[in-house]
Amino acid sequence: MTKLRIGVVGLGGIAQKAYLPILSHAADWQLVGGFSPNRQKAQPLCDSYRMACFARLDELAQQCDAVFVHSSTASHFSVVKSLLEQGVHVYVDKPLAETLEQGEQLLELAQARGRALMVGFNRRFAPLYGQLQQQMRQPASLRMEKHRADSVGPNLLRFTLLDDYLHVVDTALWLAGGDGRLLGGRLSVNDAGEMLYAEHHFRCGETLVTTSMHRQAGSQRESVQAVTRGALYQLDDMRRWRREDRDGVLEQPAPGWQTTLAQRGFEGRCATLFNRWRIRRRRRPAANRRFTPSG
Repeated sequence: MTKLRIGVVGLGGIAQKAYLPILSHAADWQLVGGFSPNRQKAQPLCDSYRMACFARLDELAQQCDAVFVHSSTASHFSVVKSLLEQGVHVYVDKPLAETLEQGEQLLELAQARGRALMVGFNRRFAPLYGQLQQQMRQPASLRMEKHRADSVGPNLLRFTLLDDYLHVVDTALWLAGGDGRLLGGRLSVNDAGEMLYAEHHFRCGETLVTTSMHRQAGSQRESVQAVTRGALYQLDDMRRWRREDRDGVLEQPAPGWQTTLAQRGFEGRCATLFNRWRIRRRRRPAANRRFTPSG
């Protein structure tokens, strides 16, 4: 079986910190190359990973089975649309697009082209969060917090909600088992319109869910607390686990050999992607073939 050919669009901070270290350790895939509008900055990075630096997005797509998109949110719609139209699978950082309408268009296009389109919520693949979801029985309440020491601005409220707070809401609702109904909440901003604090309350079935984030809390911390039938749970920074029940208290740190990328779900996310792409891989559709959404 031929190896999956992988490309990367957008070579900034998240690509360098989280994805290129994983993608460069190729096992049964091949890291073909990258594309960034800033060729001058992209070339040295591509050279360091011994991959090609493409001058155009379409040239990269022609050489790939799947592409990771780490470009700006404003570019997601045009970049993902172009890649899907060229017949490649796509993984894109959250949010999928700037508007709901754009997101729906991309989903319809992926379905029409028979391509996989996946959005990057890495916490769903963090080992301790997965363990919590499996062990909880009849959760009555779940609270997730993700605070920043001093990270107010420079972007406006909407950007921060979609760029960072979205992780908290998605993970909490996923842990609680599905769709949530918003009960209420609070958003606080400064005079410049930059987010200071967010808190929201949801109901997922019989579970009450609370999410919160302070941008100037004096401490960098992420935690989940769950009150369930038979046990209380506390998870901190995806590295420390605490379960309290009638038999006592169990505290479980992350394995000493486990990497930060594994703890935070990036390695698990990529492994799942590659497995799905292998299953779905098939011949590219002809350029002149007409596609209609499947029902």
